[in-house]
Amino acid sequence: MSYAIEVKNLKKSFGNLQAVQDASFTADAGEVLSLLGPNGAGKSTTISMLSGLLAPTGGDASIMGHSVVSEPESAKKSLGVVPQDIALYPDLSARENLIFWGKMYGLRGATLKQRVDEVLEIIGLVDRQKDHVDKFSGGMKRRVNIGAALLHKPDVIIMDEPTVGIDPQSRRHILDNVKALNRQGMTVLYTTHYMEEAAELSDHIAIMDKGRIIAYGTHDELIKLVGRETRIDITINAEGGRVLEAWRSTEGVARIDALDGTLTALVDDSNRVLPRLFDAASKVGVRITSVDIQEPNLETVFLHLTGRALRD
Repeated sequence: MSYAIEVKNLKKSFGNLQAVQDASFTADAGEVLSLLGPNGAGKSTTISMLSGLLAPTGGDASIMGHSVVSEPESAKKSLGVVPQDIALYPDLSARENLIFWGKMYGLRGATLKQRVDEVLEIIGLVDRQKDHVDKFSGGMKRRVNIGAALLHKPDVIIMDEPTVGIDPQSRRHILDNVKALNRQGMTVLYTTHYMEEAAELSDHIAIMDKGRIIAYGTHDELIKLVGRETRIDITINAEGGRVLEAWRSTEGVARIDALDGTLTALVDDSNRVLPRLFDAASKVGVRITSVDIQEPNLETVFLHLTGRALRD
């Protein structure tokens, strides 16, 4: 079977640091695959290897059947990349930036003009096309960044954390753009540490942590990894250590950890287990001050797999 993206045992080391360790995942043509993980998980290093910016230490990957190791130029021709950092000239207008990047892709004349016009429509900046980029908000700059990657009509587009640090309206526009591009048949590899984005956009999700792919599947398949476990976030009026051991031995508690001043428990049935937690806390002189019950989600999956919250 031929995949739009195929990653096989990909590795990258920087001295003694193993940034990516035997990463493997695939994406079919025309799907959205999210690479989900906290900052420092190895997501950006992985896509830097896929886009040809870094040479793998080991393993291989292919874009539309072209190896990034043995056929890097052919792989790049099928690929558009939206980097995490803004790659634009601030003293040029949005249109001038797109013309520049279009020429870098080899577009000329009427073809270039038509494609710039089309991309400005896609990113919703026709009315601001003559304004210098340095006058734009962070979200608008990111939209131009996305537009530059679309000019040559790539088969696959990689977006590296495109919504970090932008306003909600621009974030919504970018997420809607991703969906629209996908409906047109484009394959999207989308890196993020926002679980709600991965859940909304993705056909498949690869969860990455400490350089490894620790889970891969559809949203529903990943949720099934935690079964019926529900997450309960609890705050108390005392040091967590006083009650942690009592709660860890409470029937129905699969896992409990202290995270950012909150005690987070994974339980099989919150209706049955919560009264037991109150009772155990009372016996050691601890009062529960707040309880937040969350049904299983990708945060729960990450906590279940690593013992840490995705935001850590």
